[in-house]
Amino acid sequence: MRSRRSFLQSAGLAAAALCSRTSRAFGAPDLLQEFGYGDVDLAPGPAQTQFEQTQAVLLSLNEDSLLKPWRLRAGLPAPGPELGGWYDELPLHKTESGGHGFAPGHCFGQWISALARGYAVNHDSSTRAKLERLLALYEPAISGRFYTNFRFPAYNYDKMVVALIDAHQFAGLPQAYALLERTTDAAEPHLPPHALDRDEPQRRWRKSVGDSTGDDYTWDESYTLPENLYLAWERGAGERYRKMAPRFLLDETYFDPLSRNENVLPRHHAYSFCNALSSAMQAYLADGSEKHLRAARNAFEMITANQSFATGGWGPNESFVVPNSGELYAGLTRTHSGFETPCGSYAHFKLSRYLLRVTRDGRYGDSMERVLYNTVLGAKQLQPDGRAFYYSDYHFSGRKVYFPDRWPCCSGTLPQVAADYRILTYFRDRNGVFVNLYLPSTLRWTSTNGSQLTWTQSGDYPLEGKITMRLRASHPSNFALRLRIPAWSSPVEPLIRVNGERVPASIQSGFASLERRWKDGDRIELELSLPMRIEPIDPDHSDTVALLRGPLVLFAIAENPPAVTRQQLLSAARVPEQATWRAETSSNPLLLRPFVAIADEHYSTYMKVS
Repeated sequence: MRSRRSFLQSAGLAAAALCSRTSRAFGAPDLLQEFGYGDVDLAPGPAQTQFEQTQAVLLSLNEDSLLKPWRLRAGLPAPGPELGGWYDELPLHKTESGGHGFAPGHCFGQWISALARGYAVNHDSSTRAKLERLLALYEPAISGRFYTNFRFPAYNYDKMVVALIDAHQFAGLPQAYALLERTTDAAEPHLPPHALDRDEPQRRWRKSVGDSTGDDYTWDESYTLPENLYLAWERGAGERYRKMAPRFLLDETYFDPLSRNENVLPRHHAYSFCNALSSAMQAYLADGSEKHLRAARNAFEMITANQSFATGGWGPNESFVVPNSGELYAGLTRTHSGFETPCGSYAHFKLSRYLLRVTRDGRYGDSMERVLYNTVLGAKQLQPDGRAFYYSDYHFSGRKVYFPDRWPCCSGTLPQVAADYRILTYFRDRNGVFVNLYLPSTLRWTSTNGSQLTWTQSGDYPLEGKITMRLRASHPSNFALRLRIPAWSSPVEPLIRVNGERVPASIQSGFASLERRWKDGDRIELELSLPMRIEPIDPDHSDTVALLRGPLVLFAIAENPPAVTRQQLLSAARVPEQATWRAETSSNPLLLRPFVAIADEHYSTYMKVS
């Protein structure tokens, strides 16, 4: 089995494009296509619960409170209570975590986006009505005054772009594109002339244009804009957005060196610079830029090889670190801010989804799976009062806690992440279907011969390694079914049965391929080995390890874990009927659980072993 450090080195790259318009321009028939949000139903479980709970919170939010920052900055009457936390427009009370009024109106666009995606899932009439009201209330508040002398004009504008293109695409609201034009007219004069790195480049530009915010948080994120601008063009909002997008590609200091495989990640803000890599992928998909594809591919390898914890999370204290410097190890005692979880997972899922669709390499799915189960799926619930889960804590004495300020940035991305689980699970091409994630779910689609197909997968994965899939078909259909076989399951071959009979399957680029004439009632059983293994925090600290079983990290449930050996960890046995493992040590037994099964108890991601 290849390590995470080398898992992308042999990945073959196919020319790609995201939509038919781009495919015609660049000839990319091999790009994997996404299914729609409404094509996949998740079965009851953590993923569906997180989706339902986040949607319920957004539907409950006071609409006057949501519009209050926009109205105040536009000089309009602004009734209703303040929402609280980062969201409000008022004199900032600075704190280490940002403070009250840190980023006025910042999540508004993400919440519209998440509601639109949610509507595409369930066609809930109250969701669409909420969206219609929010857009109607937003329209008179669109003003250049909102972006004038504002800390984060590009950041907020970016969120409004995705809000309005998603409202148009997924909720069928035709007025959204007219609102996007007005929003762009209001915001564009306040955006920099090109993408700017954080801090000093932004200070110089702000001072040159007489921005009175001065040195007040020069952390705007203009370099993340191109992804959504390209998507706006791609979905028919207008040529204006395709022309705007390249202006904000951070080429000179970021994509150019990354395309040459020069590691410039250290000291960059981890989430936003990972998120910017999706802009590089859109530059490739929309304009055919091989440079930007190389940059995204190389950066993903750098992140997974020398920036990541065993959980798949990265960016302690929101910063990429110097490779092989011991900084990840040092973070186990120096910080409780290990991974900016909802935001980081959102960026990670988008980037790995783009790369999976371009390369058809299942190892990108392996990476999605690792992040899914060991970080965001175990996040504490978003609360209606704005309490939100922000950091996964990889300290030797870790806890799950809410962020000090209400409505931080992760309260915007978590609802988007929860809606997106559906479009991460299955993909398709002209020949068939790719099963990427083993989430209990039902997929509906129509085959090339017109057969109406329903594919249902069930099982207790990843606690158990057996997945069952059943097909309902209006009439028989020939297609290929490709099942992701995780790299960690090697060298044990997966067991695959069709209608009870074991079948051979060729495995290429991490997918086992089954091509046959499928008929109503066909049943597939996939059994994956779930090997116990340990991963050190880095090569220089081989005695500091995480325990993994299949895709799951098993976290030690103790404030001060007892002394344990490698063999004792590898011999840990599951407690019957529980998501708990028990390792016998020379003193007290050590209990271990996956992240989703941890509540408020102390835990440790890594353990010292002899």
